[in-house]
Amino acid sequence: MPRSSTEFNIGKRTVGDTSPPLVIAEIGINHEGNMEKAIQMVDDAIDVGCECVKFQSHVIEDEMIENDVVPGNTNETIWQIMKRCALTEKEEASLKGYVESKGAIFLSTPFSRAAAIRLEAMNVVAYKIGSGECNNYPLINHIASYGKPVLLSTGMNDIPSIRPAVEILRKQKVPFALFHCTSIYPTPYENVRLGALTDLREAFPDALLGLSDHSIGNYTCFGAVPLGARILEKHFTSDLSWEGPDISISILPSDLKELISGSIAIHAALGGKKEILLEEQPTINFAYACVVAIRDIEKGEVFSEKNIWVKRPGTGEIKAADYYELLGKKATMDICDNTQLKWKHAKT
Repeated sequence: MPRSSTEFNIGKRTVGDTSPPLVIAEIGINHEGNMEKAIQMVDDAIDVGCECVKFQSHVIEDEMIENDVVPGNTNETIWQIMKRCALTEKEEASLKGYVESKGAIFLSTPFSRAAAIRLEAMNVVAYKIGSGECNNYPLINHIASYGKPVLLSTGMNDIPSIRPAVEILRKQKVPFALFHCTSIYPTPYENVRLGALTDLREAFPDALLGLSDHSIGNYTCFGAVPLGARILEKHFTSDLSWEGPDISISILPSDLKELISGSIAIHAALGGKKEILLEEQPTINFAYACVVAIRDIEKGEVFSEKNIWVKRPGTGEIKAADYYELLGKKATMDICDNTQLKWKHAKT
């Protein structure tokens, strides 16, 4: 099948409508700056079949000025969190090498120009841009200038504010995906708004669709697949008892395994038409009913509800659907009780 305009590769993995959804395990900063935790989460994600793990790249001094802003899902300032959780360039490079040595895709979200420069020096295969940077057009333009696929989350943004970012990506001629996202941690189901995927498809028909989900569990990711999402991102941890601002909205390895297998199954079930399949014939053979004699019938006798009815199996010539066509016609020969009728038994 030829590729559509919205299909492209992330590394060696094709993403698009004809491919099963790519599930991204968003490790993010759940490691809290601890490399042992980071390695464990990589191992646990890949062990359950995850193809792609993602981190966050923070070069604090280039990302933000010192501040006392406290995110809604923690009691610490964003400055304190990032200072504690940021990985060094050497640590990030080590993680990338480790992930790729296990055959998986390494992604990381740069939150500054310096972080993007760092990741490009590491030769990442694509860039994920977070919702907070969706309207950071200078940074988007810088990242897109590398010419690699861009996965852009769109939480906290509407169609008018997304449009300039898309124009940048189009101008740079990079493949791109738009992720619907709600930046509430956790996101109540009534605020997930999967209908936004339809809005994104209508506004940006050349975009591949994804869902970066912050609700509890896998339900909304499963619901997004029939609506066109072909990349699914969930925060991931190996242990819900660990400390960290994103732990409470993260899924465990068992959930990740279910998300991968479930999204593949749902994708496989999409499409098709309401028609009878050849593979249904064995079931038709026993499940359909056919017209049969319900007592001995003499030649010349008129068929009526008193001498013919419908019974299984479905191996007869005249199916139940054609029962009424026989009523009023005459038997052309003697017919024994429980005989499946054939058209030659009826005289028009």
